Amino acid sequence: MARGLRSTADFDAVMRSYVEGHPQLSGTSVEQLAAPKLTVDERFCRDMADLFDRAPMLDWTDDLVERYEMFKRENLKQYRVIRAEGLDVRPWNAPRGPYRDSRHLVRSVRETGVLRVHLTSAGHGPGPATGFHPLRTPSGVVEHGVELTHNDVFRVVHDVFGHVVRGNGFGPRGEFRAARAHLAMYPAAVGPVLVVEQVAQICWFFYGPHLRVDGRLPTRGEPGYTPPDRRPYAEQKVFPLERHHVARFLGQFKEEHG
Repeated sequence: MARGLRSTADFDAVMRSYVEGHPQLSGTSVEQLAAPKLTVDERFCRDMADLFDRAPMLDWTDDLVERYEMFKRENLKQYRVIRAEGLDVRPWNAPRGPYRDSRHLVRSVRETGVLRVHLTSAGHGPGPATGFHPLRTPSGVVEHGVELTHNDVFRVVHDVFGHVVRGNGFGPRGEFRAARAHLAMYPAAVGPVLVVEQVAQICWFFYGPHLRVDGRLPTRGEPGYTPPDRRPYAEQKVFPLERHHVARFLGQFKEEHG
């Protein structure tokens, strides 16, 4: 019988056990799951935001077909692990998400062992999710009578392993830390997909060209500043990303010694 996940130690142990038990994650060690020093490179953020902004909605190559299929398989493996440990996943079908902020998410999941997943069909991007996207296909996972899409499955595992384990927030620093830790749970070939699906969207949301005035980002209190709760969410795009973009993202993290 599943014992149910509750504490930080519970989630951390599951994450570490997963990495140690999956040899296909070549070159990955549990040390990569830690939170090293992060220096956010705003030039990287702006470059990634611009790249995402210019990218087509769908640039569906044979290579991406393989990478997304691998991504979906890996997400399902991670999902089954946390469900086997007792986490209860409940679909949330409302325009607004179930959590006020990252602290609400982390506290609620740790205290109750329940994670409410905001369904992709109810809220993703600037409007209703339409058209083809490889993650909007049915996953075969049914929770409380609702079949989840692969994007819903990814939302669950990213919330757990990216945010709940170490309390990472929803701002750029927290999202970057979440993505960095979660990358260690995938084969290297999946890295570009996760960076597009998570890091690039975050960069566009916080540093996108639509937020700039005369080429710069206004700060709070300056004319033209747009608070986060009034910004549009990024569209969910599919396009190839080179490995060097992943390396540049990871280059913002430095191990601390001593």
